[in-house]
Amino acid sequence: MSATQKTISPVDGSVYVERPYASAKEIATTLASAGAAQTAWRNVPIAERAQYCTRFTDAFVAKTDDIAPELTWQMGRPVSAVPGEVRGFEERARYMIDIAPTALADVQTEPKAGFTRFIRREPLGIVLTVAAWNYPYLIAVNSVVPAIMAGNAVILKHSSQTPLCGERFAQCFNEAGLPEGVFQVLHLDHASTEQAIKDPRIDFVAFTGSVGGGHSIQQAASSRFVGTGLELGGKDPAYVRSDVNLTHAIENTVDGAFFNSGQSCCAIERIYVHEKLYDSFVEGFVDLTKQYRLGNPLEPETNLGPLVRTSAADFVRKQSDEAVAAGARALVDSSLFRANKPGTPYLAPQVLVDVDHNMRVMTEESFGPVVGIMKVRSDEEAIDLMNDSDYGLTASIWTEDEQAAIEIGDRVNTGTWFMNRADYLDPALAWVGVKDSGRGCTLSTVGYEHLTRPKSFHLRTAT
Repeated sequence: MSATQKTISPVDGSVYVERPYASAKEIATTLASAGAAQTAWRNVPIAERAQYCTRFTDAFVAKTDDIAPELTWQMGRPVSAVPGEVRGFEERARYMIDIAPTALADVQTEPKAGFTRFIRREPLGIVLTVAAWNYPYLIAVNSVVPAIMAGNAVILKHSSQTPLCGERFAQCFNEAGLPEGVFQVLHLDHASTEQAIKDPRIDFVAFTGSVGGGHSIQQAASSRFVGTGLELGGKDPAYVRSDVNLTHAIENTVDGAFFNSGQSCCAIERIYVHEKLYDSFVEGFVDLTKQYRLGNPLEPETNLGPLVRTSAADFVRKQSDEAVAAGARALVDSSLFRANKPGTPYLAPQVLVDVDHNMRVMTEESFGPVVGIMKVRSDEEAIDLMNDSDYGLTASIWTEDEQAAIEIGDRVNTGTWFMNRADYLDPALAWVGVKDSGRGCTLSTVGYEHLTRPKSFHLRTAT
């Protein structure tokens, strides 16, 4: 592999960033520095850690205007949408900072005469975060801030598509005055990442990416008893029930399917609609989809940018073409979108009907602006179809009946169950996947359990 990491911008195909990969010596130095820093950092009071992380968050938010075009050039999201990621970053960071004193407090047991007993949450040591490009700041903050709040040192290996995001983290922690070595960034190729995971000084790996990438991470970690958190793919379903607020459902499922050009692990990728309103839903969904403005993401009027690379767009094109060849109907004329061009990452949104689960577009993660819509006759049929998947990250129901939503949600195999919303992470709730969507947990008080180890104190009073 080349000694230089190159980021090809999906905006125009130019090389936007070049960075040298870290050498074996640089990796060893970084690990040694992180270990030494963590030994001292674990003894810093939580309230003081919070001050550093708060200043880091403040510094990051202050750079919104600089971050927006920089991120657009790296991964193609319309510049007008980038501030939303900054707001989400801030929400998650501040929430995890605020709950840390409670989440990391000693766990007390019931009183027992002659004994003092409690469970202390100790930091793991060095956390390696391997972050993805599609929501580069939101993904990284999920583990970076709580890991540091828990007393760990963090090494961030960001995607080669978004290397400047890792450097922005380092810049902001430096401005916050974080002690040297507690947070560091490495630009690594696949082989060096594997070697880092195998290094006995790494105590936990937080990975976000594809199922294949998750298997590679797990295989690299298998020679050691080291924890891994894996947030992988999704083929997230939505069920539109007959009692729904139709306008609300259409607006929000369209956004859930096509925001970020569908490049979200929790994007809506398949929709099941009750037969009573199927025709009306499809008509409204298609009409709204046609209103997207595909084009140069640096222009403020654009709300649908290119996919991250041409190969990703070609993959979605092939899924759609295969489905149409098998009997599906494509309802959106791509010629309506002048920027849509085969052989480029610019891809018009597509809505497919007359689809079934024999088609890859309904079973295999698309990670692009295409969605299939199926008609169902009942809740039972919708539940069966939603569960007919190798994935289980999120699923959503669109209904006015909250009790029905809870009862149906109990039967759907998913990590997060939404009612009347989708594609959102609430930092107060555990972010977790089932099946091929991964394992482990980030965010919420539960997320702190994965970044610490329990240590029991059993103290007997001598008599």
